Amino acid sequence: MKKHLFTFLLLICIQAVSHAQRLNRTERAIVKQVEAINDESIDFLEKIVNINSGTLNTKGVREVGSLFDSAFKSIGFKTEWIEMPEEMNRAGHFFASVDGNKGKKLMLIGHLDTVFEENSPFQKFEKINDSMAYGPGANDMKGGDIVVYYALKTLADLNLLGEANITVAFTGDEESTGKPLSISRRELIETAKNSDIALGFENSTGFDNATIARRGASGWKVEVEGKRAHSSGVFNENVGAGAIFEMSRILNAFYEEVRGEEYLTFNPGTLLGGTFVEYDAKASSGNTFGKTNVVAQSAIVHGGLRFISEEQKEKARAKMRTIVSQNLPQTIASISFTDSYPAMGPTEANKALLSILNDVSLSLGHEGVTAYDPGKRGAADISFVADYVNGLDGLGTMGNGAHTPKETVNLKTMNALIQRTAIFIYRLINMD
Repeated sequence: MKKHLFTFLLLICIQAVSHAQRLNRTERAIVKQVEAINDESIDFLEKIVNINSGTLNTKGVREVGSLFDSAFKSIGFKTEWIEMPEEMNRAGHFFASVDGNKGKKLMLIGHLDTVFEENSPFQKFEKINDSMAYGPGANDMKGGDIVVYYALKTLADLNLLGEANITVAFTGDEESTGKPLSISRRELIETAKNSDIALGFENSTGFDNATIARRGASGWKVEVEGKRAHSSGVFNENVGAGAIFEMSRILNAFYEEVRGEEYLTFNPGTLLGGTFVEYDAKASSGNTFGKTNVVAQSAIVHGGLRFISEEQKEKARAKMRTIVSQNLPQTIASISFTDSYPAMGPTEANKALLSILNDVSLSLGHEGVTAYDPGKRGAADISFVADYVNGLDGLGTMGNGAHTPKETVNLKTMNALIQRTAIFIYRLINMD
């Protein structure tokens, strides 16, 4: 499916190279309709931002989902709440769909949760002026969810959805993905397998950029054991180097020998070493005990790895394993890896979709759209479906300070982003 769609998209892009397609009468009506609901869209954003939906606040996530449930039902979408097993401590996901058979099958991705849990002091939507507002998750990514809904509402109000096939997938745990992934991302992946195009509405970096590639994310852990002994014997044949020196060797070798490939980064986030070490993975914290006159017996490091392809990930992992195996005297070390987000590679099909979006943007009188540097973006839900469907991301709202108590959303650009999204969807669902 991806191969045939790419060929078609490429032909469309070639046709659009010389000049942007002008807005037709229907598209001009879309622009006008979005202008009429601008205040309503901002009011809805304020309402959902004022509901705490930190990932672990399952009640709050469900409450935001319930508001979207009512909203999507009102424009003719079938809705579903997908439950997660109780032991996962995740609220679940909100899906909405229309099941026609015309044009490209679209999947629109967002998330309901934020990084701000119930104990965060940052809880409320607050307008700074007519252009900007503070709000927990206002930009990442409740604003993007608003863009999705009001773009589709506009098309529905104008009777333009027709026989469209569109699935909206708002996950409830994007900021802290439930485990196992085989359960928490099952419906997302299955929907992608039956779609032609996936559009992600994570926060935007501006009208002039969209995301055709995202790096994947993986965890890693190095554990080292040395021989506990009086420090007077360190370095001799019987005592050896100790766990901390061995861990230092490993981390320095990672820095010197693994570092350097474009888009490949790795970071040791926590480091503990001493006679005894305790680490709580859930809390990302630990305790250690040791003395300067005792050779360290244990050391542990937890880190993250970012990569642009599975090939790059596996190559880096192989180098890291080799380094870990070359132990200093009287030490042993092991490394383990955990998968989190796969990579979304910069495919030609994704570039073709970007060209169509660029044409829409130019048609509206905005600047052209280019691919955003994947090294500057984190992982996102669209990465889970990138192997099955062509896609774009970064189509949501603009703002600053995501994941901080100073998170802002640009209110003045919401109207234009909804217009662009509505016309983009309209053109995609009317492709033969």
